Amino acid sequence: MADLHTGGPDLPQERRLSTEIPGPRSRELHARKIAAVAQGVGTVLPIYAVAAGGGVVVDVDGNSLIDFGSGIAVTTIGNSAPTLVAAVNEQVAAFTHTCFMVTPYDGYVRVAETLNRITPGSHDKRTVLFNSGAEAVENAVKIARAHTRRPAVVAFDHAYHGRTNLTMAMTAKNLPYKSGFGPFAGEVYRAPVSYPFRDQGVEGPAAARRAIDLIEKQVGTENLAAVVIEPIQGEGGFVVPAPGFLTALASWCRANDVVFVADEVQTGFARTGDLFACDQEGVVPDLIVTAKGIAGGLPLAAVTGRAEIMDAPHVGGLGGTYGGNPIACAAALAVMELIETDGLVGRARDIGLTMTERLKAMRAVDERIGDVRGRGAMIAIELVEPGTRTPDAELTRRVAAGAHAKGLIVLTCGTFGNVLRFLPPLSIPDQLLTEGLDILDAVLKES
Repeated sequence: MADLHTGGPDLPQERRLSTEIPGPRSRELHARKIAAVAQGVGTVLPIYAVAAGGGVVVDVDGNSLIDFGSGIAVTTIGNSAPTLVAAVNEQVAAFTHTCFMVTPYDGYVRVAETLNRITPGSHDKRTVLFNSGAEAVENAVKIARAHTRRPAVVAFDHAYHGRTNLTMAMTAKNLPYKSGFGPFAGEVYRAPVSYPFRDQGVEGPAAARRAIDLIEKQVGTENLAAVVIEPIQGEGGFVVPAPGFLTALASWCRANDVVFVADEVQTGFARTGDLFACDQEGVVPDLIVTAKGIAGGLPLAAVTGRAEIMDAPHVGGLGGTYGGNPIACAAALAVMELIETDGLVGRARDIGLTMTERLKAMRAVDERIGDVRGRGAMIAIELVEPGTRTPDAELTRRVAAGAHAKGLIVLTCGTFGNVLRFLPPLSIPDQLLTEGLDILDAVLKES
């Protein structure tokens, strides 16, 4: 099976089931995982990968599955894209690490320059690099507090910001993220988000006013350092706020010297059919947090923002041993070049149109699909009891399991556990996208 270890876009773009899912070799490896890895590390689908590329993941049993997950929105440009592989190999041959805080290097600076150029807004910007989205969110809060000299932070219902102590406090969902891990960091407050499916008739500006009223009364603008929000919520259920919600919040923040932080960890780098989700409404955040799709699978994250805010922390106050690792920086530069040269923003829009049209057709004949939402290649369906808005988490689990068994990788999410989310790599061929939707349609009819 040595040929299976050749990944990237040259991998045959086909769904192939050689065994049941998971197959015998995956089951053997999973038994070893259970014996060796802490049980707190869960697994959505215990197939063990040996290759991935285009729109497929191939496992140790020779099964080739259609990928609607992208490693949770990480391999947006596709796994092992040749340009990325070449850039990484060149950097590995040169050096793997020096620590930017000890002896810096060009790659870090080039990534910062690129992010300063492509993120929303034409103002003077600065960037700092980290390893993960949670680390970057936490540092965005540090930067906002240093700039404003205020302690409080507002996050939103259904938010997900990470698994560190501070970002767990900012995350809304208890299980599996927070239960048993407290006490959490203080001075974190929660406001209601715009959730159109569950906020019937509440327009974006009105939903923003509802949140602002709560913030003013329960937190106080004089105490507030930052408002942190995902422009489209990820783990919370791919919730797309009603038009005008983000712009009203950002305007209020600007008027009250509160730092408006956009957490674009999942939505960034062409995923939503714009380079960043904020671009859809012309929202210019004070700070933008990026990770996941930034480096094609290598660990990298960033905070980019207004120079006067980013430069507030004292020298030595920001950093980390691995932050802006040279190999990850090389990968990020390749990713950002590919997004532009390969027209991936447009590709994400095309994928979104295909998926949305098909999913809305399914909803028209299936009352259990309460909502179809998302943008670009970040699309979801919310499953409910027929003719209601009552979440149906059990149906969601059945549909996900049925899709997995037929060779389609899908993910669930949502505060109520009733959302199926679809994050195909932008390199997925059209025929695999269509086949994946066919499988989903069939599984829904069987469930």
